[in-house]
Amino acid sequence: MSPIQLFLQQLVNGLTLGAIYALIALGYTMIYGVIQLINFAHGEIFMVGAYASLSLLLWLSHTVLAGAPWWVLLICCALGAMLICAMLGWCIERWAYRPIREAPRLNALITAIGLSFFLQNLLMLLYGANDRHVPDLVPLAHVQLGGVTVTRVNATPRPPFESMAIKETR
Repeated sequence: MSPIQLFLQQLVNGLTLGAIYALIALGYTMIYGVIQLINFAHGEIFMVGAYASLSLLLWLSHTVLAGAPWWVLLICCALGAMLICAMLGWCIERWAYRPIREAPRLNALITAIGLSFFLQNLLMLLYGANDRHVPDLVPLAHVQLGGVTVTRVNATPRPPFESMAIKETR
């Protein structure tokens, strides 16, 4: 691979990873803007969503939706994970943050760190500490463009709200 091809490949990889980082940073920014609190459990809520999606994928593909097209499984898993994360966020706000809303800001910060540790250890107890393999749901086709490999993951269009949110923050 020539230096130019290597540069272009790393550019594609960096843009893909950067889009994920931007989405997470946007979540932090929105939460801080609304409740004036840096929620240290934000990443753990993403983690719960990932494990919920994995669990739903494994369960649905072997029981209820066995033999269904991959896009049906993908939609069901995404909607299920969103619902689980929304319920978790509601529970965290209702039972962890609301009682200390009028307390000093340090209390909310300590609560956020405690929730982060709690969610990490809860999922470690439920799923173990080993890595998990996510089955290939979408067939991964790739295209060679001048020596640069662009996979379907790299070329997936970002959700419209992500591009709108990035425009709004500029």
